[in-house]
Amino acid sequence: MKGKRTNTLLLKSVAKRLKQIRLERGYTQEKVTDYTHVNIGLIELGHTNISITTLVILCNFYGISLQDFVREVEYEKE
Repeated sequence: MKGKRTNTLLLKSVAKRLKQIRLERGYTQEKVTDYTHVNIGLIELGHTNISITTLVILCNFYGISLQDFVREVEYEKE
């Protein structure tokens, strides 16, 4: 395997979706971080690869299922 494997479209799409949901709920980044202990600011930049566990924490906080979250996420098929 050569180099680091990344999926830029996926990272950007997850970041965009998380920000969209946060704004729809009327939350600031600070509120999300205070309640979840997840630095959402870094994730919303789309440069940080987050774990499934972190994604589930955020989905639970936002009141959305993981399945509903990923339905609208785009990714590069390799």
